[in-house]
Amino acid sequence: MLLRVEDLEKSYGHGPQSQSVLRGVSLELEAGESLAITGESGSGKSTLLHLIGLLDQPDAGAIRIAGEAVTALDDSGRARWRRERIGLVFQQFNLVPSLTVAGNLALQARLAKQHDPAWIQTLAERLGLTEYLQRYPEQLSGGQQQRVAVGRALAIRPVLLLADEPTGNLDEATSEDVLELMLELCRDADTALVMATHSTHAAGRLTRHAHLTRGQLT
Repeated sequence: MLLRVEDLEKSYGHGPQSQSVLRGVSLELEAGESLAITGESGSGKSTLLHLIGLLDQPDAGAIRIAGEAVTALDDSGRARWRRERIGLVFQQFNLVPSLTVAGNLALQARLAKQHDPAWIQTLAERLGLTEYLQRYPEQLSGGQQQRVAVGRALAIRPVLLLADEPTGNLDEATSEDVLELMLELCRDADTALVMATHSTHAAGRLTRHAHLTRGQLT
């Protein structure tokens, strides 16, 4: 089992103002599988992805990735996992404006000391970015910027890719194109994918689908 999430609990605030966001969420995912998580705004989709991506800590429960209890790691251990083995793609592209496309594609891999120029070139070709490698983010369309974000996340060959509304800022045709490329690259690399989305069409493209309601998966 690549990913095992067990009874996650997460609340924000204290005392009477405390708001429970996740209540006993559990899920499992094999390597190469893809899981879409849908739910209304505020249902906890982003919170769940942030916990799995080790950007935040749960109040209770555990997360195991590739057999390791990652929620039990200290700050540096979780940071190492995020840097070296987990890919993150967000609705906002989060590219570094001072870096070229080539620099952005290689950024996480360089930080993880896993930079492989041949793999970066392969990603650029498959994502249709070869002719844009020396351009800067502001010179790209939204769809092109999201392709760069996907490529950057996959440059470390992650065991797990987490995508939070990755096509939410794109038009329908561009969304379909980016989603297809992301799924194809994950399949080829045997990377597990968890994607939060409002789109039932996008959710239907993944191998599995779960719905988050009032902090619980159904």
